[in-house]
Amino acid sequence: MIVLKLANSQEMREIDYQAINDFGIPSLVLMENAGIRTVEVIKELLPEGKGKKVIVLAGKGNNGGDGLVIARHLINSGIKVKTFLMAFPEEISPDSLTNYRILERISTDIYQLQEEKDLEQLMLSLLSADLVVDAIYGNGFHGRMNDFESRVARMVNCRNLPVVAVDVPSGIEADTGKVNGEAIKATHTVSFALPKVGLVLEPGRDFTGNLKVVDISIPEVLLKDKKLKKNLIEEEMIKPLIKPRPAESHKGSYGHALVIGGSPGLTGAVIMAAYSALRIGAGLVTAALPESLLSIVDSQLMEVMTAPLIENQQGLISLEALPAIENLLGTASVCVIGPGMSGYPEANAVIRFVLERSGIPLLIDADGLNALKGDTEILKDRQVPIVLTPHPGEMARLTGKSIEEIQSNRFELATRYAQDWGVTLVLKGNKTVIADPTGNIYINTSGNPGMATAGSGDVLCGMITGLIAQGLKPQEAAVAGVYFHGRAGDFCKERKGERGIVAGDLIEAIPDIISSFE
Repeated sequence: MIVLKLANSQEMREIDYQAINDFGIPSLVLMENAGIRTVEVIKELLPEGKGKKVIVLAGKGNNGGDGLVIARHLINSGIKVKTFLMAFPEEISPDSLTNYRILERISTDIYQLQEEKDLEQLMLSLLSADLVVDAIYGNGFHGRMNDFESRVARMVNCRNLPVVAVDVPSGIEADTGKVNGEAIKATHTVSFALPKVGLVLEPGRDFTGNLKVVDISIPEVLLKDKKLKKNLIEEEMIKPLIKPRPAESHKGSYGHALVIGGSPGLTGAVIMAAYSALRIGAGLVTAALPESLLSIVDSQLMEVMTAPLIENQQGLISLEALPAIENLLGTASVCVIGPGMSGYPEANAVIRFVLERSGIPLLIDADGLNALKGDTEILKDRQVPIVLTPHPGEMARLTGKSIEEIQSNRFELATRYAQDWGVTLVLKGNKTVIADPTGNIYINTSGNPGMATAGSGDVLCGMITGLIAQGLKPQEAAVAGVYFHGRAGDFCKERKGERGIVAGDLIEAIPDIISSFE
């Protein structure tokens, strides 16, 4: 797969250090390039730039130095620039000081911005400005802006001007996307070399605006280092996975997906998972469920085969069905277990049996995950690939942590448990993350809140299963399935709006999404 790496603040500092010390690129060159690339974006926003008025807010670190370079190049382009320095010259970094000394020789519009009395000049300038450049903090920010900086941020935000953030909007934690108090709300963010994690996670994403990642001459080998484990899922990553179908192919060429689940009142989960696997391209799909429910599935899905499983008095999969399940596993190329299965005492034994006897990749979803509560040790050292697709509540039950802990540490926990259990872990939610056993993690950016609807997860597990059936590695199928699922949601949003989306709409959108990649 073609991947776009993400970096946290420490990783980016190490990349900068290597570029400067191992490759001999002067830090002033990196700063100059960062400024020039940002100016190119600003000129696109101000196509008739000459005579336009721009405010540059510069902090004391290297991000502020980038801002000073930007101010100089804008002035050279005929743009009227007022630079507000939020530090005394003797406080700023060495490279920033070099650029400050250059700027003060060509501009008389440099103002201190550190005290209450300085705010009046800023507000007067904002009233006539066409654009603001935020170069206060950038990549290294953690915690909370102080009261004075917060006032500056509020003043900028209330003017509703175009705001170009340098690398990371000030007030956003680059590692997490957290906003503790105030932050500058950018309309455009120019990030250097690699996008930062906090720019793609909420709430940081909401403050980032239009994100553009630019080259500042850092060697490519540093940006593709295998030590960088975070990856952003984009269309270019997915395209190579969807290959043309040979003319001589037949249904057997594209795998046989087995869907095990169902219980009284929850047959829809099996139907949606099975139909999604078929819609995304699996050659054959069999739905195995309690025998009394077969007629419901048969009446809904003409194209899906069904297999009856012996049921107990409650109409749930009985332990007596295990021999039939073993036979079915022997005919399939991938199995998903759990959709609509319901929670009951024997469920753990059924899941354990499938894990122990399966010779094919497994995806465990919904009640299959709930049946593993307190028994996750069985996931370790399996001979077949396993994919888990929990939402935060299911992940909380699997790990014994609270939902709040899960949501506030999605990257770290997904990575830890994927490695600990030896599975590909799809932690669903806003910006679904996929972690694999090697420590790689993938962040999805497709999708919208309209997908928060019953059955959406069943559609996703069916899509991933259908892709595995066609020969994708489980990790590849998880990444592609999550991305396609989100794209299907975006497709439906354009046609129905967010509130009107139901899971069946996602299934019907799958062919349109896939065909755009073929």
